[in-house]
Amino acid sequence: MSRAGNGRRVCALGVAGVLAGTVLTGCGEDGDTGGDGARGTSSAGGATQEQGTQAVRSAYDRTAEEDTAKVKLRVRTSAQGASESADGQGVVDLDDGDSVMTLTVRGQRIEQRVIDQVLYQKMPKGQAPDGKPWIKIDLGKVARKQGAGDNSMSDPARSAAYAKAITDKDVTKKGTATIGGVRTTHYRVSVDVAELPDGETLRKQVGPALPMDVWLDDEGRMRRQQLDMTLKTPTSAERSAADASSAPQRVTVRTVMDFTGFGTAMEADEPPAGQVTDMTGKALEQGKGQS
Repeated sequence: MSRAGNGRRVCALGVAGVLAGTVLTGCGEDGDTGGDGARGTSSAGGATQEQGTQAVRSAYDRTAEEDTAKVKLRVRTSAQGASESADGQGVVDLDDGDSVMTLTVRGQRIEQRVIDQVLYQKMPKGQAPDGKPWIKIDLGKVARKQGAGDNSMSDPARSAAYAKAITDKDVTKKGTATIGGVRTTHYRVSVDVAELPDGETLRKQVGPALPMDVWLDDEGRMRRQQLDMTLKTPTSAERSAADASSAPQRVTVRTVMDFTGFGTAMEADEPPAGQVTDMTGKALEQGKGQS
């Protein structure tokens, strides 16, 4: 497979991984576009900080209560000095993580569905294997094989538990911003990876802490979430000599998700079995020994 093809797939799978969990944990800053420049201050004292913690904790539940939402996202994946970008939009089920999306990667459109933790992608013409238009990858099986237990990073119910596990010292109010015409409050959160399900495994992959930026509307719902993850690959000593020369030391993924259109109707149907090639085995093979 060409390097470009690999990059395109990494980008697309990055989108799928995010949507399988809907609201996850991450880090980074994308700027408060349209914000009023207000900043959180320490003079507000412990009471204000506690209010911020409660707002972030409850945001997951309040957002999920809307059942579905339109999602617009931007993903940038970088490794070995090269990068790939993908944009997507569609509708996601905020309860179970199912989604229907259209992605644009390198100017090419990819239709994507995530159903019961299984990713389906309709590849551009001429790129699908075996002459079938769709591929599928069992995300849950891949996550378990890579040591992520029962795919906790892709479980929206557990992602809510992550937020509830934070303490007052982990939340900082950064100010306000206008997201899609809606006034929001921006919070930065730091989550201790060791306290997460499969924390020891995740710690090896992403480090000891996961900073997370969220923007909440006046009803306490998530309007934007940004993730900036650096995934560590094994050291050269842990790889075969053949792999060591080509495998990147780390992969960075920046993902920005905007949520609008709460309650939008969504139907996610599996493609006809005869039009699908199962690529789970290939994904497991490519991911062997990597984060």
